[in-house]
Amino acid sequence: MKRVIEKTVNLNLIGVNGNAFMIMGVFRKQARKEGWSQDEIDTVLTEAKSGDYNYLLATIENHCEPKDETHDN
Repeated sequence: MKRVIEKTVNLNLIGVNGNAFMIMGVFRKQARKEGWSQDEIDTVLTEAKSGDYNYLLATIENHCEPKDETHDN
């Protein structure tokens, strides 16, 4: 799967509630924290929502790259 934009956020989804809305919310919050534009966030989330739950998860995971072990939600 390709990235819809060539950016990642410092986010590890392990331990995040598996609810699709929670996953999108955690991603959105971290992307905002890292200075992503609303258009960039919307592009990723629109693509993620274009398939089933597994596609959503894979798309968001593809835009996450944990850089350290200390992540605060």
